[in-house]
Formats: sequence, C-alpha cells, structure tokens
Amino acid sequence: MSASKRKNLNNMEVDQNNDESSSSDDEDDDGEQHPDAYRGNEEVQIEFEGRVPVDPDAQGISQLLQRLFLRAHINCNQMADLLIAQNHVGSVICQCEDDEPESETDDENMVEDGTIFGITSVLNLTSKKDQPSISQLRSYLLERVQSHGSEQVQQQLRELLDNEQRHVGFLINERFINIPAQISVPLLQNLQQEIDAAKAKKMKFDFGTLLLLVKFYRKEAKKGKPAEDHYTNAEEELLSERAKFSFEYSVASECDSGMAGDWLEGDAVMTPYRKLLALDAKQLPQLIKDVQSYINGE
Repeated sequence: MSASKRKNLNNMEVDQNNDESSSSDDEDDDGEQHPDAYRGNEEVQIEFEGRVPVDPDAQGISQLLQRLFLRAHINCNQMADLLIAQNHVGSVICQCEDDEPESETDDENMVEDGTIFGITSVLNLTSKKDQPSISQLRSYLLERVQSHGSEQVQQQLRELLDNEQRHVGFLINERFINIPAQISVPLLQNLQQEIDAAKAKKMKFDFGTLLLLVKFYRKEAKKGKPAEDHYTNAEEELLSERAKFSFEYSVASECDSGMAGDWLEGDAVMTPYRKLLALDAKQLPQLIKDVQSYINGE
C-alpha cells in the first residue's frame, strides 16, 4: 500500500475494559457513580483501517513489540524504525478517520487519537542481521532455544539462521488483546501481496522460512484436568499446529502481575508463555486460507 492508500478492515466491537476506570473521579459528591461514568465491560464500536506505518507510529509500534519481548534486551525503538522504513511492506491497524464533526459523546473519544492497535509485517533476519535490534533478536532466539528447545530444534534453528542463501523472515502479528481474530485475514493477505510485489522487484523478501513468536497463556493442570492453552491471537493456535518445528517457554518471571493477564473470569491461574514457530514461507498463502476457515468455524 502507498502511504495514502488505506484499507477499511472491519467494524469491530472492542471491549475497552479497564479495572481502573471506576475511580473516585467518576463519582458524585454523595459517593454515587455518575450516570455517564464508564463502568467497564462495555462494547465500543470502532471502525479500523490498515495502512502503511509512518514516522508518528514509531512509539505505538515499539510498545506493541515491548509487549511481545517483555524484558528481553532488544531495541524495540530501532526495530520500529526498521518496520517504518520498509513502508512498501507491512500494515498497522488504526482507527478510521471520521470526516464528521466529533461529538463529546462519541464512543471513539474513549480511544486516544493516533493509537496503533496492531501491526502485521515481516523483517529479514538474514539481510538485516547487522542491524542492532535484529542482531539482538537473533541472539535472544538462540539463547531461548538453548535453554528450552530439544537438541534437534536447537540444530534446526541454528541452521536456519546460519544459512545465507535461504533468507529467514521474522513475521510480526501483534495487536491489542480485544481485537477479534477476523482482522488478521485481510492483514495477512495484504502482507502476502506486498511480499510478492517486493520479490518481483528483486527486493530481499524471498524467504524460505518465517519465524513467528506467539503469545499464549496456560491454565496449568489441576485436579486431574489437563493443562489448557489460550492463545492471545486465536489464529496462531492453528499456525502452531502447522509449524515445521517449535519450542515454548514461560515468561512469568518477566511479567508484572498486571501484564501477565489475558485472565479468564474466576480464580484460574494463567501462566504467560511464548512459542516460536517455524513456518514454511511458501505455504503462507494456504495458511492464510486455513486461518480464514478456522476463524469462520468451517
């Protein structure tokens, strides 16, 4: 997409639930909550669009990357700059601009202007390996697989990253938790089209393998019940099943209690994890079709 081209993705209902929203500022002097106060668990209608990332998006993109990498020694600001610089590939999710005059009662006012709700893109881990953030990411992945992967997976990942002939892409598929999985399909389809266009121009987007780091939460086994995994992005459960190889690791020690939370209601303890997937890049078009069917329950 060019900088001026935008794609309307969907009308989505986004739960802007925030436990801190019921503050004393929302109460009248007599202690009763103001009738217009936001009470949480409300549905907010937000119309999204996908567009190319631009310089003002840098902070929002960096924040999304930080939620993925947590306390890892990776320069997310520099990685965000790389994503913006390759403005011919990748999209960010933002709120559609409304030409109508703003109303103080509009649901959209609950969202800050300029908020980046997600990003779908890819970075070349082979050609950009000398970039600081990419070098840090490569080291991070190798350190993690050394600690948590089998010997076979360790060897497979090292061979992928050492192969200068078959480039490896790092697929980024990050968005706010409450944005439905349906939005991933047009974003991934658009990314595939942009990769194909870049390849036709002999740009370095001809990948043999795509690596994807996904977030999920595990409800640990208890009282004879098996463990249950809950993926933050629902479509990544399917992608996990289609990976050539993968390994996972807990990040509970890297999360604050508030950040650990894609919590279910009740007292279930959910442990945050990361899983690295190795996907066959040639299968991406079929994977996107499978994701669409999976999301639609087909």
